[in-house]
Amino acid sequence: MNSSNNEKYANNTQIELFASSTGIVAIKSPMRLKILSMLKNNELSFDQIVSNSGKVKSTVSSHLKKLVEDGIIDSKKDPKDARKKIFYIKSEYLGELSQVNPFKDEIENYVSSYLSKDGDPFEFFRLMFKTIRMGLISQGINIDPILHDAGIRVGKELYPQLADEKLDQFLGNIATFWDDHKLGRVEVKNIKPLEINVYDCFECRGLPNLGKPACSFDAGILKALFTEYFKNNVLVDETKCYAMGDDHCCFVIE
Repeated sequence: MNSSNNEKYANNTQIELFASSTGIVAIKSPMRLKILSMLKNNELSFDQIVSNSGKVKSTVSSHLKKLVEDGIIDSKKDPKDARKKIFYIKSEYLGELSQVNPFKDEIENYVSSYLSKDGDPFEFFRLMFKTIRMGLISQGINIDPILHDAGIRVGKELYPQLADEKLDQFLGNIATFWDDHKLGRVEVKNIKPLEINVYDCFECRGLPNLGKPACSFDAGILKALFTEYFKNNVLVDETKCYAMGDDHCCFVIE
């Protein structure tokens, strides 16, 4: 996560929730949120955190101490210099709370749109999923990390059923599974890097424009499937999404 993203992350989020060994901890200090955003993808030394934070050492040290006391982060000796510490996140990121509430009327709109259709049972399932999600969003609760983790677990269980040595057959199995279970229509746009388009995505089609990708569950499934296939940890980046105003979702796997 680059510095500009760090600033955006710290400025736009009021409260972040982490699960430590002692329970759920809410972090709302902008400085602590900024430190956590730095540590999200990389372990960092004290000097690196100070340099990226723009704050004096005493201020950073105070915030790091509090995060350690809360069980959110921990430290270990720097293998290159035993006098120094490397900091890392040891808790589980659960999501965020926000006071911004731009979608208060969306739940009623979802129910009305379903009642005007022919009562397809799957559409009711889609309605329930989105109603719960929009209810959380309307209260300022973002559960994307939880959905992503759930997707990873589902993907690991699915892999043996979809696995094939040939990549084209493996991709075909994924597309068939998505179609059979009404998760959407999968098309492979590119192989290197691997790009997968999903049309009529069950997770986000019909959501209001959130201005950011909304398919954390799908991304988690794909991450697990292709991590197992390539025998290497992959990154899944959703570059297009119905919730961003696009006419399909696009996942780039690298």
